[in-house]
Amino acid sequence: MSPQYYDVIVIGAGHAGCEAAAAAANLGSKTLLVTMDMTKMAQMSCNPAMGGIAKGQLVREIDALGGYSGIITDKTMIQFRMLNRSKGPAMWSPRAQCDRVLFSIEWRKILENLQHLDFWQDNVDSLIIENQKVKGIKTHLGIEFFAQTVILTAGTFLNGLIHVGKSQTVGGRISEPASTGITEQLKSLGMETDRMKTGTPARIDGRTIDFSKLIKQEGDFPIEKFSYLPHINEFLPQQSCWITYTNENVHNILKTGFNESPLFNGTIKSIGPRYCPSIETKLVTFSDKDKHQLFIEPEGLTTNEYYLNGFSSSLPLEVQYQAIRNINGLENAKIYRPGYAIEYDFFQPTQLLPTLESKIIENLYFAGQVNGTTGYEEAAAQGLMAGINAHRKIFSNKNFILARDEAYIGVLIDDLITKGVDEPYRMFTSRAEYRILLRQDNADFRLTQKSFEIGLANSERKNILQFKQNAIKEFVDFANQFLVKADEINPFLETFNSSLLQHSVKLSQLILRPELSLNSFLHFLKPYEKIAKESPINISEIIEAVEIEIKYKGYIEREQIIAEKLRRLEHIEIRENMDYERIHSLSTEGRQKLSKIRPQTIGQASRISGVSPSDINILLIYLGK
Repeated sequence: MSPQYYDVIVIGAGHAGCEAAAAAANLGSKTLLVTMDMTKMAQMSCNPAMGGIAKGQLVREIDALGGYSGIITDKTMIQFRMLNRSKGPAMWSPRAQCDRVLFSIEWRKILENLQHLDFWQDNVDSLIIENQKVKGIKTHLGIEFFAQTVILTAGTFLNGLIHVGKSQTVGGRISEPASTGITEQLKSLGMETDRMKTGTPARIDGRTIDFSKLIKQEGDFPIEKFSYLPHINEFLPQQSCWITYTNENVHNILKTGFNESPLFNGTIKSIGPRYCPSIETKLVTFSDKDKHQLFIEPEGLTTNEYYLNGFSSSLPLEVQYQAIRNINGLENAKIYRPGYAIEYDFFQPTQLLPTLESKIIENLYFAGQVNGTTGYEEAAAQGLMAGINAHRKIFSNKNFILARDEAYIGVLIDDLITKGVDEPYRMFTSRAEYRILLRQDNADFRLTQKSFEIGLANSERKNILQFKQNAIKEFVDFANQFLVKADEINPFLETFNSSLLQHSVKLSQLILRPELSLNSFLHFLKPYEKIAKESPINISEIIEAVEIEIKYKGYIEREQIIAEKLRRLEHIEIRENMDYERIHSLSTEGRQKLSKIRPQTIGQASRISGVSPSDINILLIYLGK
């Protein structure tokens, strides 16, 4: 086979790899996606769900930028829920249970129809690197592919090792081979690497579950979408999830296997996710609890397989089996496969630039779990950004970077490259300083125009955004001007136990009342009927945005002012060759951290753990600022 040349090569077709390959190809790069198995693109290796707290915001941001995770989630969702509805809109987070098989099939359909994207099924054994610059890849079959940029999205496959009790199997997922060689090669070239651990629970045969003993958890109606595009008008049949609990008998059975648990006997030395612990870890950490909540979730419309959320484990098979059979509703349960833990290699992300390009090996990008993150959504977001920047490195040499006040994606990447990771990184709303600005409803306002300008988001997305912006402005202007008469509105207010009016007031003033929603006033909104008729998107999306803008205007403006003040630090650049050791007034830890991470701006420097406010002031003085 003669040498093949590409602009971008993507290693791995998980969530990061799929978004990376799609972004690079859609921008015009000749792209190759290499995967071990073409039938498992964007495989949901663990829970078959997308979104959740802060993760739902990431999916909507990916969609606003022109990625595909939101579209495919809408096509394959079998249950939708908006989490945190009882809190303010900054905390609302969409979550969808998906059909695992259909999710992967839909991704493949999209990828195989992209004009500039080729595929190769094989394992990548090594990278072709010359003078600390990547030139291509070499596969297990001995074939070399050359490229100007390479994106590594190997997930949990780099030296993956699976644990079930004392049993150990080399693999990247159960029944799938691991990938070897790349870690050792990159380590020899100076890259820092370490091990992490994650896990997954047993899968249950739904025919053996007694659902009459479980608590039914239905999804939300009406169903909302992740994608801002209007293409999905009908959804798959919606399914229920189910709730049950462990008990003291279950806990006692689990404890009998602790001496054979790789988590406790020293076999696993790497760090697992604190926010998604195994059931055995829960028993130790929360020893005072006599029960733990479990969610039994369907894996699809055409399968009997159920996911036992909350029961991740690497205990011996027999212990898992007996414990499961002592859970209410699962007394006769049969399992398809046991839960297991997996250890894998990752690379400390402080070795990356904000574009996700390596500081050590030029033109090599990293995205997903190889950067120490956990979760499909975090991986997909990194993949999208790596794909964009790999393309732009070749064709424009202009970086595409999102700030912390522009996107959760910006928070994610900035956290990784400035703070590094000592446990699998998971996105939370609490990680974002500007949660009111970074809501799930306004990702298109924040990002679609930026993406359109670089050629990724198409004109359809831009036109929908412009219509939405104009419609919201028209609604808000009307609400700020329209006078509601007391005698007309008071009977209506009585039904909500809301204070009666003594005189006419602006409609926007009534909307500010916490007990009232904008939907209550639709018959007063003269633009409503016209806009509803013309709208290319669901009118409820516009109504929700109008209400948030009116009710939270003061909070939004205050946060924008704070963000603008702090953003000034992001524009103060630091020389790449800055010798921090010569600045003796810096703290010792500050000098060490700055020398290691080498931030590009004062803003980045200020977020590095161990760099104090006084260190930042010294740097500003040193830079003449």
